[in-house]
Amino acid sequence: MTAFPFHIHATEGAARTGALKTPRGEIRTPAFMPVGTAGTVKAMTVDQVRSTGADIILGNTYHLMLRPGGERMQRLGGLHHFMRWDGPILTDSGGFQVMSLSKLRKLDAHGVTFRSHIDGSEHRLTPERAIELQADQIGSDIIMQLDECPALPAPRADVQKAMELSLDWAARCKRAFGARESQNLFAIVQGGVDPELRAASASALVSEGFDGYAIGGLAVGEGQADMLATLDITTPLLPQDRPRYLMGVGKPLDIVESVARGVDMFDCVLPTRAGRHGQAWTDAGPLNITNARFAEDTAPLDETIDCPASRDYSKAYLHHLFKAGELLGQTLLSWHNIAYYQSLMARMRAAIAAQRFAVFRETFKANLS
Repeated sequence: MTAFPFHIHATEGAARTGALKTPRGEIRTPAFMPVGTAGTVKAMTVDQVRSTGADIILGNTYHLMLRPGGERMQRLGGLHHFMRWDGPILTDSGGFQVMSLSKLRKLDAHGVTFRSHIDGSEHRLTPERAIELQADQIGSDIIMQLDECPALPAPRADVQKAMELSLDWAARCKRAFGARESQNLFAIVQGGVDPELRAASASALVSEGFDGYAIGGLAVGEGQADMLATLDITTPLLPQDRPRYLMGVGKPLDIVESVARGVDMFDCVLPTRAGRHGQAWTDAGPLNITNARFAEDTAPLDETIDCPASRDYSKAYLHHLFKAGELLGQTLLSWHNIAYYQSLMARMRAAIAAQRFAVFRETFKANLS
C-alpha cells in the first residue's frame, strides 16, 4: 500500500482528475511541477511560485549532489528548509544526466561515474546512493529511481539494454528505499518507442510494486507523434490507482494531449527558460515579446490569469524591459509562464470534472495560431 493516498475524483475517457495527498500538502492532478533544478525556480521567488497555484516543485539530484552537496544539504536541514518551500518536492534521480552528460560519465552495471561539469571532480551515483541523496539528504517527498534513458533515435539493442538496466536499478532502489511512511518512490518505465519493450518494462515494474509510475525516455528526440503513440501503448498498462508522471514534457499542446491519454503529472524547464528569452505562452501559442509589434501594445499578456505578471503589466512595458536588458523582464515573463501553465492545469481539472474535457481539448487545439 502506498504511503500517499491517490484518489481519482472524475474521469472522461482516459483523462482523469484527482489528488495525491502528501504530508506536506495535496497535489491536485493533472499537475504541472515547476522545475527548480538547483534549489530555485529560475528568476522567481518561492512566494511567486506559490502564488501561481503550484502544489509541488521539482529538484534535481545530480545538480544538488554537486552543489551544495548532499551532506551539506542534510546539515542545512534539507531542501524544503534550505529554499523555504513548504510544499511537496519531487526530485529527478539524475538519470537524465546519464544521457545528457554522456561525454562526462562512465556507465556500468552497478551505477554511473560522473565528471562534474563545474570543476571536473569525480562523483559516483548508484541506485543506493540516489536513494540516500533524495530520501535522507535532500529530503524529497517523491523520489525517483535511478534509470538510464538513451537519446532517440537509437538502435533497438541499445534501448533494450538501457531498459533492462533500469529495471535492475529499480529493484535496487526499492530495496534501498525500504518501508517509509512519509515518502514515495516512483519507478520509471523505459523502452523508447518500441511497444514490446515498453510493455516488458511496465509489466516488470508493476509486478515489483511502486508508489507511482513515471514514463521516461520520451521528449528526447522522437517527435510528438511517436511520443503520443507510445503513451497510447504505455498508460493502459499502468495501475489505475497510482499516479502517472510523464517526465520532461512539455509544450502546452503536448500536455493537453497527454492528459487525454491518462497522464497525471508533468514537469518541464520550458516555461522559465522561455520566459528568460522573451517568450510568453498563451492559448494562441508562444509570442516573442521583443517583436516590434508589441512596442506600443498597452494590453496585458492575459488579464484572465490571477497573476500580477499576466494581468498588471502591458506588453509594451515587457517589450521595453527586454529591449533594455532589464532583469525584471525575465522574472515577469517566467512568472507569467508558470501562472499560465498552472491555469491550464486548473482548466483541465475543471473540464474533466464537468465532463467537458473533449470540448476543451478541441477548442484548445483550434485556438492555436
